[in-house]
Amino acid sequence: MNDFLIRPYEFEDLQSILEVFESNVPYYFAPEEAEDLKHYLENEIEDYFVILQDGKIIGAGGINYDNDLITARLSWDFMDKNIQKKGVGSALTQYRIKHILNQKHILKLIVRTSQFAYGFYKKQGFKEVNRIKDYWSKGYDMVLMEYQGV
Repeated sequence: MNDFLIRPYEFEDLQSILEVFESNVPYYFAPEEAEDLKHYLENEIEDYFVILQDGKIIGAGGINYDNDLITARLSWDFMDKNIQKKGVGSALTQYRIKHILNQKHILKLIVRTSQFAYGFYKKQGFKEVNRIKDYWSKGYDMVLMEYQGV
């Protein structure tokens, strides 16, 4: 994957992002999470980015900041299922990590993911801190991971 563009989310991206998300249901996300994503995009985003290839959105991912002012969280990231395992997710994740590391007040970076994406984040430098069975939905555990490079 060589020619792609990462840029900030724009409201006009909403439908394309929801379509990319749907390509990951039910393997990475429970069907009922689509409404949660839509709510997040309409009400809760802080830093959110899309990744495009040939002008088409092929993935997205965000960053949120905790009230303690020192913790950042990777949030709602996913790639089109047809382009996974080609380095796109790693590129977007590393882009967001660099964005966070440039904010000197951030001392902790976490991600809450599922057991299905746990291995991906482990390769990106995250370590498991906690796991809660059936957190997101039945069969979708929540794995809390912390980045080891902050």
